[in-house]
Amino acid sequence: MPHQRITIFPLSGAILYPGLQLPLHIFEPRYRAMVNDALARDRRIGIIQPQRPEEGSPLFAIGCLGRIGEVEALDDGRFNLVLEGEARFRVLRELDVATPFRQIEAELFAERQGETLASVERAGFEREARRFAAIQGYRVDWDGVARLDDETLINSVAQVAPFDAAAKQALLEAPDLAARCELIVQLMQFFARRDSDDDRATLQ
Repeated sequence: MPHQRITIFPLSGAILYPGLQLPLHIFEPRYRAMVNDALARDRRIGIIQPQRPEEGSPLFAIGCLGRIGEVEALDDGRFNLVLEGEARFRVLRELDVATPFRQIEAELFAERQGETLASVERAGFEREARRFAAIQGYRVDWDGVARLDDETLINSVAQVAPFDAAAKQALLEAPDLAARCELIVQLMQFFARRDSDDDRATLQ
């Protein structure tokens, strides 16, 4: 697997998958500098979660490299942009840099293309998703869901589902689509059983 120097955007609760998009609003000066640097080079930024919310926190081991697609530069220096997921990466080491944004040396994953689920896995997922959506009060276009291919469906739900950071990270690190599907079903069941006192449930 190729090694690559990657500029990273540590963002708790945010996950990007290959083939999907992540809209971002960039306003902090260091991340505005990060975007300007990326636009001047290869338009690529790595999205990865920090292990803790503090500044300079250690990073989780796995993130996703994205390419800046649509970008809107605002008059005050902020950006609205869409990051398009390309490949997951594993952090090898953080680099000692003079830039205000962090950079790492990473190993890119050779992503599998066009993964599919067994029909019983897809049916079980959709059944649990309907139950979870009903409990959470979500309105879902189920006809639209039915038209999605397995990979887009599972990764899209993994990216946007209201799970905690540790759960989202576990989904990103799942070795294949079937494992990610199974974990999402378990998470939907787990979070659906949370007490109604709004306590945050965390998987350990």
